[in-house]
Amino acid sequence: MTPTFFDYGSGKLAWYKTGSGKPLLILHGWGSSSAVMTPLAEKLGRLRTCYMIDFPGFGQSPEPSEPWAVDDYAGAVKAFTKEFFKDNSYDLLVHSYGGRVALKLLTSDEAKSIDKVIFTGAAGLKPKRKLSFYFKKYTAKTLKFPFSLLPEASREKGLNRLRNTTLWKKLGSSDYQQLSGVMRETFVKSVTEYLDPLLAQIDHEVLLIWGRDDASTTLDQGERMDTGLKNSALIVIDGAGHYAFLDKPAHFTAIAESYLTSEK
Repeated sequence: MTPTFFDYGSGKLAWYKTGSGKPLLILHGWGSSSAVMTPLAEKLGRLRTCYMIDFPGFGQSPEPSEPWAVDDYAGAVKAFTKEFFKDNSYDLLVHSYGGRVALKLLTSDEAKSIDKVIFTGAAGLKPKRKLSFYFKKYTAKTLKFPFSLLPEASREKGLNRLRNTTLWKKLGSSDYQQLSGVMRETFVKSVTEYLDPLLAQIDHEVLLIWGRDDASTTLDQGERMDTGLKNSALIVIDGAGHYAFLDKPAHFTAIAESYLTSEK
């Protein structure tokens, strides 16, 4: 699919459209793009006009000119919907990082424009951490501390050398290691903001679809979302992981279609 572009502040969004009917906005996860969501969008295009956005820094969208937080991505989505949906309501389907953005949308004035909501493998809650995580975290802090005592120019030079060492690379997550510059800072801003308190503020009905074997946003996070939301249902798909819509496409599509066509 050939993208169209939408300018927003310090970012530029590549977006795609397929299908017909009421708008369905589909938001992808971190390190992914609309390309991953396209097979699902083409199936749901029987029921909806599916709009897919490449978040800035992913897919065909260039990196933002400065580091973004989740609020910046949510702001870009709001501007997009205002431009292309006008005053029409739309449905929302989000995966992984898109869940962070959706939680912001559903607790803002944008919520009034959103009807049905589907979360799959959605991120945003504070994950349960293993002891190894805290070991790496505090080891990294210990390694960085001596550089904080140096003048700024020497501090940055020393930190850059540290970041290129084998030890430092072992301490970071695989997502973090693959990033640099603006997107590295964007990643840190995003994953260190825990959105658990927003769940109780959401009045929308939310369908949660989770792969039982999801290793990225584990099933316990789906269960916690289900508990924290006022009006939700959790469906678990066996034999599926973080990309349940790719692992079990027919099963996932049948669930999504049934929900989208049901009466509220």
